[in-house]
Amino acid sequence: MRSHVRVGFAEKITCSAESYIEYIFFPAGEIVYFIHRRGVAFSMATAKTGSFYLTETVQLAAASAANSRVQGEIDLGAYVNVPTGQAIAVESVDFVYQVFADYGGNVNGMLASNGCISAQVSDLNPGTALLRADDQSLVASGQLNIDQANNVGTHTSDLYPDNFGPAALSEAFMVVNDTMYLVAGNDNAAIGTGTVWVTARIRCRVVKLSSKDWMAIAIQSTASDN
Repeated sequence: MRSHVRVGFAEKITCSAESYIEYIFFPAGEIVYFIHRRGVAFSMATAKTGSFYLTETVQLAAASAANSRVQGEIDLGAYVNVPTGQAIAVESVDFVYQVFADYGGNVNGMLASNGCISAQVSDLNPGTALLRADDQSLVASGQLNIDQANNVGTHTSDLYPDNFGPAALSEAFMVVNDTMYLVAGNDNAAIGTGTVWVTARIRCRVVKLSSKDWMAIAIQSTASDN
């Protein structure tokens, strides 16, 4: 199964240089509020490449106990460069959940009973832990809740805005660290009889930042780690 979030009609207001609030209006009139991390106002960001994809997959072994966690790394060393001010602008993140050797999407085989598979991408190393949603290093988050008995899966419990909007670089999540991390795990239930594969597909581009903007993101990232 594939998880990607872009729903409703959005409007936003700037709260500060660090974040803005996005209002999502649904047809029935409900309003959901999302907080975006932007880091700084990237007035000097210029694209060095077109959009491309980085991918990473982690493996949840068959019969892994409930609340197991695994981590994978996405190497950005070829793209991030301190002297030249190069960084990665993340435009969107998709999470894909597959099971068994044929990489199918049968949620009934992913867990031994009702539960959830969670996944996060961050730009600081969390070890094999999931981050709280207000952590500044959290790039993207996804959840696949599984009703194993009825073979039903849903992503509606996690509507984190993983699509940052490719139209303007100011909307992207800027990364100046040389590694991003994918953490995934199963909650409330053991993994079923087959291996579960969780993949993050990250659409991004290389950008050049001004020295001021690059340092501002680096300082914010360091502060988040303390």
